[in-house]
Amino acid sequence: MKIGIIGLGLMGGSLAKAISFGTEHTVWGTNRSPEAVQKALFVGAIERELTKDDLSVCDLIIVSLYPEATVNYIKENATLFKKGAIVMDISGVKRYVCDALYEVAKENGFVFIGAHPMAGLHLSGFEHSTAKIFNNSSMILTPYEDTAWGHINTIKELFLSIGFTNIQMSTPDEHDKIIAFTSQLAHVVSNAYVKSPNALIHKGFSAGSYKDLTRVAYLNENMWSELFLENRDNLINEIDSIVNNLVQYKEAIENNDRERLSELLRDGKLLKEQIDG
Repeated sequence: MKIGIIGLGLMGGSLAKAISFGTEHTVWGTNRSPEAVQKALFVGAIERELTKDDLSVCDLIIVSLYPEATVNYIKENATLFKKGAIVMDISGVKRYVCDALYEVAKENGFVFIGAHPMAGLHLSGFEHSTAKIFNNSSMILTPYEDTAWGHINTIKELFLSIGFTNIQMSTPDEHDKIIAFTSQLAHVVSNAYVKSPNALIHKGFSAGSYKDLTRVAYLNENMWSELFLENRDNLINEIDSIVNNLVQYKEAIENNDRERLSELLRDGKLLKEQIDG
């Protein structure tokens, strides 16, 4: 296939490398920063820079931009895509993107499939991209109900060939609800946790627990604020839930109620065992 990648940051750049280095597909790419394009060309992640004229011959277009920019790009270029081509986004929310592009795809004769690779780093930019980032990861696909299975299988085969070991089928609604818990809440909690005054003097007093809980506090605030707000209903529900749970721990500690505190801790431990086996 001829594959065009829009956006050569961490994820777009990693996809370009994984596909170029691990398959026989042809990869072209573009980025708003000319430096990223030059770096991608230099390391062989892309064969050449993608132009608007190339959109009409690409079999697959992968848009690796923030949600709003993704929708805008696809709408602005909808008439240029090859008829029957597959156009995908890989942003972290799916309702906003998928709802906005259903009719656009139908009217312009291309197939749109939402996707979300469950992989990443706390760093950003092409310079941090790596072909290995997707190894043993899960790719979530949120195709429309009327999407032909042939198109879905084409995408599944591509992603399995570059390191993904699980293709998770979902709907935009289900995706956003679960991602609010598994990803977005974790970033909110981690980012809030490091705001303790004691964070500034933690060295020498911290080990694995601190590292585990603070890893994703170092985030791209522009990207994550957009993702949070596009999924604010689900994320607010998750924040309300964890605040309620924290209040229960706080009250047990305030009341010096060891029996209640032990009960809460035991419940959490047992639930963790049930969830992860």
